[in-house]
Parts: sequence; C-alpha cells; structure tokens
Amino acid sequence: MTDILSADLQVPFSTKREAEIAYGTLSVDPEPKRGGCKKTLSVKETVLHVHFESKEARSLRVGMNSFLDHLNLVIQTIEQFGPPLPVDSP
Repeated sequence: MTDILSADLQVPFSTKREAEIAYGTLSVDPEPKRGGCKKTLSVKETVLHVHFESKEARSLRVGMNSFLDHLNLVIQTIEQFGPPLPVDSP
C-alpha cells in the first residue's frame, strides 16, 4: 500500500465574494495527471479551503508552490481593482 501525503491550506478573505472569486479563478483548470498532485477547493464563508494530496513529497511541494503563485496573482488582482461588486440576486 502506498502512503498518501496531504496538506491543507486555509486562506481567509475580507468578504465571502472575494473568497468565491478566488475559488472560481483557481478551480478552473484540473491538475494535470503527470503532476501527481491532486487539489480540492471549497469555500466556507470568507475562507478558501484547499486540500492537496500526492504520493510523492516533491509533487506535493511543486503542486502547492504552483497554487501559491496563482493565489498570489489572484490576491494582487483583487487588491488592484478594489473590492468586488456584490452579485445581484434574482
């Protein structure tokens, strides 16, 4: 039986809408099979939750580093353009 390595990351945002924007942006593309690292995202209130799994420590590190680079870009974009407008209710 192969051991699975995992890591969890919780990223707080100022608003639920910002957390949803980050989720929508970061969950668009599935992880490539060759990468060996699987990520699962969810949003609870104002927190983006990310769960990483991999069979190899190197793949887990690379997957997490890549995600953090993308997360940094999303956060900078949100900061640059100001708080998101509320979504209209139907």
